[in-house]
Amino acid sequence: MYLTYYGLVRSPFEMTPDPAFLYLGEAHREGLATLVYAMKARKGFVLLTGEVGTGKTTLLHALLAQLDAGTASAFLFNPRLEPLDFFRILFDELGIEERCTTKAEYLLALNKFLIERLAKNLPTLLIVDEAQNLSPEMLEEIRLLSNLETPTSKLIQIMLVGQPELLDMLDQPGLRQLRQRIVLRHHLRPFDETELAAYVSERLRLAGYTGAGLFDRKALAALYEVTGGVPRLVNVVCDGALLQGYARDKDRVGRDLVMEVASDLALLGAGRPAAPTNGERAPMRAVSATPARKGWFGLFRRAEDRG
Repeated sequence: MYLTYYGLVRSPFEMTPDPAFLYLGEAHREGLATLVYAMKARKGFVLLTGEVGTGKTTLLHALLAQLDAGTASAFLFNPRLEPLDFFRILFDELGIEERCTTKAEYLLALNKFLIERLAKNLPTLLIVDEAQNLSPEMLEEIRLLSNLETPTSKLIQIMLVGQPELLDMLDQPGLRQLRQRIVLRHHLRPFDETELAAYVSERLRLAGYTGAGLFDRKALAALYEVTGGVPRLVNVVCDGALLQGYARDKDRVGRDLVMEVASDLALLGAGRPAAPTNGERAPMRAVSATPARKGWFGLFRRAEDRG
């Protein structure tokens, strides 16, 4: 709706993890480097955590894009599974066609598959996204996969990815064996103010924008204030602010548009994010239940009137 008005060739703030729009802040660069190193060094278990919307899935897609063609990968993003269903999906992802009916048969077939790949020096990767939703039983099943190894090499690399609740789960006494298997960890924090400004500018550039700063300095400060630097929230507010600007014939986005969209999305009332600890920006606190106004309905009416 606003693309032509602002000289854009594609939407700059879509919610999908499009690698073409990848922007790596410091924490994201460190996270990607950790994941790539873990694969190349075949470290076994790796843990990636981060608050909702900080870009974990985007980072995983960036990792997969860097893997060579010889790497077999399985990306499980719905971990609420029973063990046999888990193995069925794992086999489908890895392209293992052997039919199995019991867990023992699955494990034997998987071990054979991995040994054959190791003989050809071909790595195998299992990524479990949203791992905080795994049951303790399934976490233990995944831990047991790490027993598939030779005296000198891990047969499969496993990445557990999830929200901070995953760390609480791993602190349970019954999961101490799994906790001890994790050799690399990385926590993905939100953007700081400098990274947020660069993120917005880069996404606009990649979408075809060639003019001066479309979001002015005060707009960017407001954007950090209401989103806490969480990329997903930044995308939502920026998209809404551009739509508001188009409907009102604004050449640039100012603080007023950002704050109006944030109010409509009930992002106001919490103030700025809490002070960071350990050198990291804290995730955004729970927002108040500010009632959404009728601004969005009126906005679409104005946009439709303009044709």
